[in-house]
Amino acid sequence: MQPRVPPVRTDDVVLPGGKFTLGDDRGEGHPADREGPARTVSVASFAIGATAVTNEEFAAFAADTGYVTDAERLGWSFVFAGLVRGEAARDVRGHVAGADWWLGVDGACWRRPFGAGSDLDGLADHPVVHVSWHDAERYCAWAGGRLPGEAEWEYASRGGLEGKRYPWGDELRPDGRWRCNIWQGRFPVENTCEDGWAATAPARAFEPNGFGLYQAVGNVWEWCGDPFGDDEETRAIRGGSYLCHDSYCNRYRVAARSGNTRESSGGNLGFRLARDV
Repeated sequence: MQPRVPPVRTDDVVLPGGKFTLGDDRGEGHPADREGPARTVSVASFAIGATAVTNEEFAAFAADTGYVTDAERLGWSFVFAGLVRGEAARDVRGHVAGADWWLGVDGACWRRPFGAGSDLDGLADHPVVHVSWHDAERYCAWAGGRLPGEAEWEYASRGGLEGKRYPWGDELRPDGRWRCNIWQGRFPVENTCEDGWAATAPARAFEPNGFGLYQAVGNVWEWCGDPFGDDEETRAIRGGSYLCHDSYCNRYRVAARSGNTRESSGGNLGFRLARDV
């Protein structure tokens, strides 16, 4: 499949590569996530998107190729319960055991992120969601790139800062300002939306990090190319999302990691494009 865009776009950030400290030893993550021990690793020069892939960009891919995502093919995807309204409420097929806030909703997909009756009106510049690892891989191949490796993702997310919690430093709210799109309030029953967003925010809604990457944590989880552990069917995801809250999912830190099965999709799961240079 021939790429439909130049090898390096104007919104790609070309990073020189080098050595950095991957992970951390603060003990703030879930032990099963294996964030530590902190260790020095090297990455070669690569390019990575300044933002997560947006609905507008994914729509161009779908129009050019006729691609049907896993969620469209299966006929449903997971939507956060607080965002299921109107027609979509009739299409709920069940919830996730132990995580009642996740509802399987018939018709939910990247084109209809909140289920039946929803659309992408006003969301062109928001990250695409409801994309599986397979969907992300196909987009990347079309665009002449690939998914970033975990080490590449963390190197880029850190923005040149060594050993910090977030892409901007150690404080979540420097000078009292929100720097990412996460949950405020009592999860999952009350979201005060102090950062301005109940669901996804535009891909460039907050200030970029030192490398020029926007929303390197929060907003949407981002697929990586690497397996999460020894299971090839489970792939690493990074960055956390608009649903992260320190009461249950303190994963909006640059060292935090999680995983999901390759065919999984949901309303807070997207990706960022990387390229070799």
